[in-house]
Amino acid sequence: MDTAQNPDSDHKKTDLPSSASAYLDPNYWNQRFSNEEHYEWFKDYSHFRHLMQSHIKPNSSVLELGCGNSQLCEELYKDGITDITCIDLSSVAVERMKERLLSKGYEEIKVLEADMLDLPFSNECFDVVIEKGTMDVLFVDSGDPWNPQPATTYKVMAMLEGVHKVLKPNGIFISITFGQPHFRKPFFHNAKFTWSVEWSTFGDGFHYFFYILRKGRRCLDDEDSIEKIQMPSISLYHEELEVSSGNYHSSTFSFPAGTMLMKSKRGKHV
Repeated sequence: MDTAQNPDSDHKKTDLPSSASAYLDPNYWNQRFSNEEHYEWFKDYSHFRHLMQSHIKPNSSVLELGCGNSQLCEELYKDGITDITCIDLSSVAVERMKERLLSKGYEEIKVLEADMLDLPFSNECFDVVIEKGTMDVLFVDSGDPWNPQPATTYKVMAMLEGVHKVLKPNGIFISITFGQPHFRKPFFHNAKFTWSVEWSTFGDGFHYFFYILRKGRRCLDDEDSIEKIQMPSISLYHEELEVSSGNYHSSTFSFPAGTMLMKSKRGKHV
């Protein structure tokens, strides 16, 4: 059983937010990371390792956005990917991650305090950029998911523009998220970007989305090849409340009126 299903297995305490808006408060995260040893959003590495291995080579330079106290970088390192840079906005998360990695002998993994909306890296310096639940935080106060607030759109675009900038030609952006394709498509397919967009799913019960965006591979088919299927809606806050109660089932969540999931024909369910 992974940590997301058993919250007490690998950390002392999880400070649940009073509301979803708390995820936007840096003080909330500093307090949480001060008490919490480890937490995995959207399942642990074992659930999507096969997808990662299909897209990341051992010699790839990798940037992880919003590492928090996840063990993702450690799992990648164990799989032979050693050129890893992790960033987080929380100084507490960064210091605790540095201590944990050093104690385990992973001195090669770099951990920096940085804002994913203003990446402090030069152009075209990473083969792969990964985010796992980090972008979802930007949507917690987005309002209508079909027509997000301007502030949300600005932040999401700032993040994606930064990712696109630091990716090398033919580099890959991997996004692991709740975000359904019809909500992510307007951002991923913005004219500023040259990447192609594919996706797969993983997980039992509720499926999580594993997006693969390849820089320089965009074509018109990426925007048009979709079919519609239904799937329940969920958010970061919903998942955490369900996990903490030990009652995580996809049937808990209802279909919002008019919500349909658009499946890319270029991707597949896993």
